[in-house]
Amino acid sequence: MSADRPINADVPAAGEPAATPEPEPKAAAERAAAPTTLPTAAAKPEAMVDKDAPAAKPKSTPPAKKRRRRQPVPGALKGIAGLVAVAIVFIVAAVIGGSGGSKSDSSSAGPTAAPAPSTEGPAAEAPATQTSEGLGYPAFATGNTTRVGGSDPATNAAGVALAVFPSTTPAQRPAAVTLVAEDDWAGAIAASVLMSAPVRAPVLIANPDGLPDPTSEALDALDPQGDKSTGGVTAFTIGELAAPDGGKTRVVKAGDAATTAAAIAELRDGLFGSAPAHFLIAPSGQPELAMPAAAWAARSGDPVLYAEGDLLPEPTIAVLERHKKVPVYVLGPSSAISSKALGAIEKISVSVHRVSGKDAVANAIAFARYANGSFGWNVNDPGHGFVLARDDSPLDAAAAAPLSASGTWGPLLLSDSATTLPAALREYFLDVKPGYTTNPTRAFYNHVWVIGDQEAIDVNQQAEVDELTELTKIGGGG
Repeated sequence: MSADRPINADVPAAGEPAATPEPEPKAAAERAAAPTTLPTAAAKPEAMVDKDAPAAKPKSTPPAKKRRRRQPVPGALKGIAGLVAVAIVFIVAAVIGGSGGSKSDSSSAGPTAAPAPSTEGPAAEAPATQTSEGLGYPAFATGNTTRVGGSDPATNAAGVALAVFPSTTPAQRPAAVTLVAEDDWAGAIAASVLMSAPVRAPVLIANPDGLPDPTSEALDALDPQGDKSTGGVTAFTIGELAAPDGGKTRVVKAGDAATTAAAIAELRDGLFGSAPAHFLIAPSGQPELAMPAAAWAARSGDPVLYAEGDLLPEPTIAVLERHKKVPVYVLGPSSAISSKALGAIEKISVSVHRVSGKDAVANAIAFARYANGSFGWNVNDPGHGFVLARDDSPLDAAAAAPLSASGTWGPLLLSDSATTLPAALREYFLDVKPGYTTNPTRAFYNHVWVIGDQEAIDVNQQAEVDELTELTKIGGGG
């Protein structure tokens, strides 16, 4: 199937048209207003890590926007275990059901353009009123979505790590984990590259003076032991952070965003034993635009570096100078990383390309669609996984990154509201909506991981995503 023509090109668009990413847009759009707070189905937390602990390192980049309400860290693994159980059920179902949908199967009818779901009436609210909260549906899962519903990135990171590494046997455990500070979103996104093979170290959240309860309890289950791919290391810490007892820890020197990312890129080269295929440069001053880089780094092994405005920082220049023949891709519009900065990169690297959208939502969609040779997701047809998070929680991008390097291997998409699915994202889901003519077991399927509790993305938005992702029958064939 050609990726040049979307599978649902002839489907009438519903709602407002999606924004078309510009190669050099003039300015990034304003962030959406604060969302309405709704009740959450996740278990309520009990305790909080010391908020007065000193920062692990200086920060020279603007901090991420704070979440609407800071929840304390839970003291038990019950909530995480429930999410993981749901995740594992989906993974097993996907493997069994997806085995009939191989794209190389000549007997398959193949994906077919599917009609848009109806927008009349309050259909999206029906699942919330017709299902039992006690069963965790649809707050935790629907037929086409699975939620990792933590109230903070530490809980989400623990839930994702256990979903990807169930750890019921030694073979299901990671050799190492990567620990990042809860105030270092830029370091966390850059550290997502360590989730790529051969290292495959999921990101967990730590503090200089201790480990949050979800991190500690996830580590007990994951029980990393180190191996040849990690040099025997069981935990990589980005900066001086608390680490689990009894294992071998390697500390990555941290500083500002560019310095930390350069140090992680150097560590990556040593662990992987080879130069990267590409570099991805993200804006250090606009975290919502940098978020999609985490998923790609975990999937590809391409390091994330940072720039901002006209500035190409010295640590970024030093990494590029060591790898002049490696192509560079810049994520974000010219309002975030300017054409002048691109010009500075062009003086060093063999080639430079920009991938961008006018705002966080459009930027993530543009990156999901993009392809240039071996770089890019090229997700322009049905049969894919996706990860959906809020654009105001950049640490969740790193927490969710392992989902993009396992299971259904999907790009990170962003919503700018707790209650309303962005029009551009709705149009994108419609464009890749799966359909079949005669045999649904031979079709391709989409699945979406939803990251965060209902204060991040509420159940009605999740239900709409489920409807947009549902396999739909086309035509009158029997």
